[in-house]
Amino acid sequence: MMILRSISYDEKVFTVEPPFTSQNYRVYVPVGTKKRFIQPSRLLRMCSTFSKSVMVSVAMSKMGVTELIFVDPVNSHYYRNVLLSQQMIPAIKQVAGDTFVFQQNSAPAHRARDTSQLLQRETPDFIGLDLWPPNSPDMNPVDYKIWSVMQQRVYESRINSVDELKQRLHDVWDGVQQHIIDLAVSQWRQRLTACVRAHGRHFEHLL
Repeated sequence: MMILRSISYDEKVFTVEPPFTSQNYRVYVPVGTKKRFIQPSRLLRMCSTFSKSVMVSVAMSKMGVTELIFVDPVNSHYYRNVLLSQQMIPAIKQVAGDTFVFQQNSAPAHRARDTSQLLQRETPDFIGLDLWPPNSPDMNPVDYKIWSVMQQRVYESRINSVDELKQRLHDVWDGVQQHIIDLAVSQWRQRLTACVRAHGRHFEHLL
């Protein structure tokens, strides 16, 4: 029942240029030379350091998903009084009514005392800091599954502007099928068990 009622929430920054991968660096060296032995000054960076970006937030569960929301730079006041109070909590209630458990990660704005007090007042239930590890991206389905799905789809073709990026994000989020959401949520209990077995340390190798 807990898994069915859990609403997972997170924010992510997307850039106009694709995110860095090792393929973005090029250098001509003798065959077999290892990268760690190459002077950094000889590496040629093939992408911009300061690509324009936007931040988005979503919430998802086996009951459905919210709309994609564009987010201003997040501090605890904005997160609590604008993003949660005015946008995300109303959107979640449209999806789940009053029968959900709110799950976020442990970003500083998320774990502020006033934010916890707001969630106690405005949500039926939420996973508090005393029950959640301080660094938990591997236990939030949005983090460990959905963002990677979206990132792969967003950058399938070139993006030329922030407006185009925003439209691409909307289109991609609207195209994420519910069965992908369900699969991500279904992995949650297995990840919780692995986290306990690893005593809160890295546990991906146990899955």
